[in-house]
Amino acid sequence: MPIPVILDVDTGVDDALALLFAVAHPEIDVLAVSCVAGNASLEQVVDNTLRILDVAGAGDVPVAAGAVRPLLEPARSASHVHGADGLGGLVLPETSRRAVELSAVELLRRTILEHPTPVTLVALAPQTNLALLLRTHPEVAANLERIVFMGGSASVGNATAVAEFNVWHDPEAAAIVLDSAVPCYMYGLDVFNRVSVAQDRAAELEAGEHPVGRVIGALLGHRIALSEDEHAQYTGLIGDAGAVCALVDPEALRTEQRPVRVELAGYSRGQTLVDLREFPGEDVVHGLAGEWTTAEVALGVDAERVAALFLDTVLG
Repeated sequence: MPIPVILDVDTGVDDALALLFAVAHPEIDVLAVSCVAGNASLEQVVDNTLRILDVAGAGDVPVAAGAVRPLLEPARSASHVHGADGLGGLVLPETSRRAVELSAVELLRRTILEHPTPVTLVALAPQTNLALLLRTHPEVAANLERIVFMGGSASVGNATAVAEFNVWHDPEAAAIVLDSAVPCYMYGLDVFNRVSVAQDRAAELEAGEHPVGRVIGALLGHRIALSEDEHAQYTGLIGDAGAVCALVDPEALRTEQRPVRVELAGYSRGQTLVDLREFPGEDVVHGLAGEWTTAEVALGVDAERVAALFLDTVLG
């Protein structure tokens, strides 16, 4: 049976790639999509999501608007990465789809509680909606299989030297989710930064006849980073889509059960600390380690295998 999945998104470039993959893969049943401010404003995220679902040829998937900002701090734009519209300037046709009248939290609550089997919640954005859900309706935890989130890092950051954007954007929310007792799978920068599509392949797709392929090629073409001399360089990362690929091909990744916590103060605010020690240290021996949550952390990936899975799925 397909995996029942709810996607929580802040639809920018790589969330769009993830949505296209999730809708196309036969082993994934997309029950609903909740939206949150992150890569773009909430209004823009909802509009992007609806248009991408059209491109994907999705059925009547309910989409709901959620949090307009993090729990404690103002929203921060990621337009320097995703463009002012979140999709790198990609122009998509108008859509007749509309978001449901329910809030994201209410759509999540109803969808999870009413489903006959446990649901997998895939968070590809700041986890504000999830934190509000779990604190307001903790009963949903009983029908959650697990939470797979794109976020965090066991090494370097991107928003700061040590913090990844999704967790950094709302670290309190990420801490609440990790502390919820729902099993968590962390797909962080350690694997996120490795799965890509070659530039010539992306250009070929953008210039081709396949309608979804043209959109994917354009989105991949906007996946860039600044080099040391501040010139834009193509990266072609599939980003968030890799976290969804992990649902259907978990063997393509190397994971370990590791203690994880989110830093909430100072320059390291938003950092996910992952304890990779082989043996306990003095902090553990002397009871000074504090509270940690054990999560499944992706630390390695067969990048070519995941990239091939992504393209084979979205191109049919």
